[in-house]
Amino acid sequence: MDEERGRTGRLTRSDLCTFIATGCLLLAAAAGWSSALLVVLGRVVPGWAVGAVLLLVSLIAMRTAAAPARPETEGAAPRRAALPRCVRGLLAVVAGLGCAVGVLGDLGAEYHILRPTGPHGCTAVVRETSFLLAGSGDVYAVGPSGVAWRPSGSWQADDGYRPIAEGTYELHWGRDDGALLVRGTEVDPVMDGLHGVDCD
Repeated sequence: MDEERGRTGRLTRSDLCTFIATGCLLLAAAAGWSSALLVVLGRVVPGWAVGAVLLLVSLIAMRTAAAPARPETEGAAPRRAALPRCVRGLLAVVAGLGCAVGVLGDLGAEYHILRPTGPHGCTAVVRETSFLLAGSGDVYAVGPSGVAWRPSGSWQADDGYRPIAEGTYELHWGRDDGALLVRGTEVDPVMDGLHGVDCD
């Protein structure tokens, strides 16, 4: 009986890889469909890219978990997986679709890290896109963690105008937060051009 308890109570490599795969799949599905972004070493990493990395890690972990067991663990009683295989497969599909949609939505997008930074290391990061005769932008408030979960403001512009790329904006910081004023031109106006930038 003690021998049986030892076999069933031991965490195997397959168990560990399955748990890692399940956790990464859940995070990948959430990140792939989110509007979050990450700033690492001065580079902007969109949520879909984070999701793609997590999806890759989960696939590697699932492949490792499915590898044949070593002789000393062959007699161990199988553990119940963290999630059934079909659910993990569905999560992988959802995460993959989220990443694909994110890639398509980011075609032609430009990310800008605005300077200077604000109080407590708060940074304004802007994503600008244009499609046909419409331009749009989102500003994110990124704190010291480097993560922004959603934009703090958005705007629209005519004729695909990109005010941040063109330099027609002003960024001002106060004691606790900042304000981004985005301006267009007489020909290409910007709608909703004033946005707060607050990392709290």
